[in-house]
Amino acid sequence: MSRLFVAMGLVLLVGASLSIGVADLWAADIDAGLVMAVSRVPRTVAAVLAGAGLALAGVVVQLSVQNRLVEPSLTGTPEAAMLGLLGITLFAPGSALLVKMGVAAAAALVGTTGFFVLATRVPQRDPILLPLVGLIYGGILGAATLWLAWATDLVQYLGTWTSGEFSGVLRGRYEVLWLIAGLAGLLWLVADRITLLSLGESHARSLGLDYRATRLLGLVIVSLVVAAVVVTVGTLPFVGLVVPNIVSRLRGDNLRTNLPFIAGLGGALILAADVLGRVVRYPYEIPAGTVFSVFGAAAFLWLLNAPRRPAHG
Repeated sequence: MSRLFVAMGLVLLVGASLSIGVADLWAADIDAGLVMAVSRVPRTVAAVLAGAGLALAGVVVQLSVQNRLVEPSLTGTPEAAMLGLLGITLFAPGSALLVKMGVAAAAALVGTTGFFVLATRVPQRDPILLPLVGLIYGGILGAATLWLAWATDLVQYLGTWTSGEFSGVLRGRYEVLWLIAGLAGLLWLVADRITLLSLGESHARSLGLDYRATRLLGLVIVSLVVAAVVVTVGTLPFVGLVVPNIVSRLRGDNLRTNLPFIAGLGGALILAADVLGRVVRYPYEIPAGTVFSVFGAAAFLWLLNAPRRPAHG
């Protein structure tokens, strides 16, 4: 997997995303510049940033728990973020988007910390056991969120946060996702420390790593990314699971050199899912989260059965 291949694929997908839509940009009564600036460019950028952020969050979670079969959607993080969003909607419905994202991030951090506490008590000899625990844990948080939404007549809001679609992305409603670009830069700076988390606490400490502080930093990055995505477009499962594993199999496990590929491939795949969702039943749309779930399930089965190539990165 070369940088040129990923870059060319992303450029082609960006071009397709900008050119596909219900509005005919060549029609005489259409302001093409306005449509591009208000809708198509924000939607394209949002898909790339969301995919890149969730892919990066996935690799952080996997290294932190030493398990390649775990991702944020299997740690209760999105469900905790939605619970926080539901709370702020109940008690301060007029809050600014940044405030809602902050509350969602704080709730996501608490929820993810709860999973990490559970992870310390799960035997690591079977790699499938921890994802199953995460699935049950996330299901419990999701059930609590659904009950609260039903009891307060806010189920329609919950549906928005679980849809994982970009049709509602407009200028002025997606800019919070640019936070992901800053978090990606921070992750690149601390990539070597995050890598040491995969060795376990005792080995990492023996190499001079402040294990708890580094793990907390990773948790904060994951929580902020997931909260930003959930607030803006909803949940997008499988991204953080599939993308890091594909890159690792093709390029090895050098996190610092892999980060651009993980981010680029995550953004490209979610953008491809969004474009495909727009054309399958044109002029209607299928949510990108639904499209990617089909691909993600197939890719996950492939990851479970395909032989792993020797690391060379």
